[in-house]
Amino acid sequence: MSEKQLERVRRICLTLPETTERLSHGEPTFFLNNKVFVMFASNHHNDGRVAIWLPVPSGFQTALIETAPEIYFKPPYVGVRGWIGIELDRISAKDLAFHIQTAWELVAPKRLLSQGKTHESLLKPSQRKGSQ
Repeated sequence: MSEKQLERVRRICLTLPETTERLSHGEPTFFLNNKVFVMFASNHHNDGRVAIWLPVPSGFQTALIETAPEIYFKPPYVGVRGWIGIELDRISAKDLAFHIQTAWELVAPKRLLSQGKTHESLLKPSQRKGSQ
């Protein structure tokens, strides 16, 4: 397992309200109220990838994979539900944070969404809009 990439994912996921981490199917997995929103996958069935699997809004899976197949892929098991896989060594910090935040929002109850967390709040100051 790539500890560096796991820490990168963990840092983003655990900033989101009420997120917990535990092993599921032998890999670190991130939950909100017992709903999975990010699964870490390190060399799953010897595929050579260090990746995450997560849900995306309806209709986005195909578009992402077709636009950037070097980054996005259809993961086994959950791909049929519209989830994507993301190769962690090929995605920017900003895009990774955006996708994780979006996945969290897809499973979050309304009471948490009203707390005002934004995609931009997850980024380092140098990555935020308007930063020099």
